[in-house]
Amino acid sequence: MVDKRTVLIVEDSRSLAYTCKLQLEALGHTMLMAETGHQALALLREHSVDCMLLDLKLPDMDGMDILREMRHWPSPPATVVTTANAALTVAVEAVRLGAFDYLVKPFAGARLVTTVTNALSNTELKREVETFRRTVEHANFGEFIGRSLPMQRVYRTIEAAARSSASVFITGESGTGKELAAQALHTLGPRAARQFVALNCGAIPRDLLESTIFGHAKGAFTGATADQEGAAARADGGTLFLDELGEMEMGLQTKLLRFIQTGTYERVGEGRTRQADIRFIAATNRDPMDAVREGRLREDLFYRLFVIPIELPPLRDRGEDIILIARRFLTDLSKKEGRSFTSLTAEAEARLLTYSWPGNVRQLQNVIRNIVVLNNGPAVTEAMLPGLPISNAAATTKNSVLPSPALTTLPESSDTIMLLADMERQYIERAIDLYRGNIQLAARKLGISASTIYRKKEGWEA
Repeated sequence: MVDKRTVLIVEDSRSLAYTCKLQLEALGHTMLMAETGHQALALLREHSVDCMLLDLKLPDMDGMDILREMRHWPSPPATVVTTANAALTVAVEAVRLGAFDYLVKPFAGARLVTTVTNALSNTELKREVETFRRTVEHANFGEFIGRSLPMQRVYRTIEAAARSSASVFITGESGTGKELAAQALHTLGPRAARQFVALNCGAIPRDLLESTIFGHAKGAFTGATADQEGAAARADGGTLFLDELGEMEMGLQTKLLRFIQTGTYERVGEGRTRQADIRFIAATNRDPMDAVREGRLREDLFYRLFVIPIELPPLRDRGEDIILIARRFLTDLSKKEGRSFTSLTAEAEARLLTYSWPGNVRQLQNVIRNIVVLNNGPAVTEAMLPGLPISNAAATTKNSVLPSPALTTLPESSDTIMLLADMERQYIERAIDLYRGNIQLAARKLGISASTIYRKKEGWEA
């Protein structure tokens, strides 16, 4: 149940305004009344209005003008427009300008109450999200860029784990930023003043990996012309990050397990035992339990390191983070390459959002680098993007939500007129189909909120 709120009714028909007032007042809301657009704007500036019932045809101005005015306000009220015009284009235009929903006159009292209650609930949700963002959200965290909820969870885990010396096991697809997470764990913790040493176990030849980790004595093997300290010595007091741990051969995994358990190790070709105080962080881009089952990763080593798990989400699950990251790469690379790019067009951004990014952030960086090197600004256009495969449906429409013929052809007779609600449903469902079920993208292209689509789908399925 929504708490008591302030509702403004903007309606030049006194009888309708009074009827609406009685129905909403029964819910306990504070009611304000205006008969003209200028009166409405004055009340909006004087009072904290949570919801507005707005007639689109007012004596002194069009209600659409009020919607356009409020688009520039930091916290406009949730607006439900009322109109006697049943044309879908009017409703869609109102929603595009920021209206939460619309009612076609005459409307039932129950529909009015439900719609206003939903609008107020939506306002409450937005306020909670904004409060959360102001108090918790990080738009940038360490070297990470992004404010999506999946990344907020990652940030909070890193912040909590950084204060500990417990081992951390990071999982995530290639290119999601596992080394950035490890670096953040080191930088935010008590070991920040000492070294952070990162090793990619899959990139070092197996016969050299042991000496790379533990070091070697002169003459230990062909080419060992001098004593050499390894990562263990350099990371003493700091952090050792072992990426792609599953690529390490089993015999070396046994030595690593002993090192983690005892804090002691020996250089290759040397009998002297050395000590090191190290915080261990491991990572893999595959399911570590699969590696255990397949015999590529010792189970006891895995559980010794898997004290605090952190899973990094793929870029395709991070929504608008894709655009934030692309903009940062564009700014940095343009400066480095002496280009004048400052922005991406809406079409280019929409294209980036429709791509699945199998190579994640690393691939996105390479795409932006390709654009910057081969083109010049000020804006990145869709035509500048290198070939990014998209769905056949989306390719057919060039990322535009095109109405089906049923929505663009005027009815030839009264028998072929569709109900407005059916036409709206067909339009929205077509947009969802074109974006392969991605409601966020469909809503973005339609100019409405995703919550509006979810609410309407619930009504259709009821």
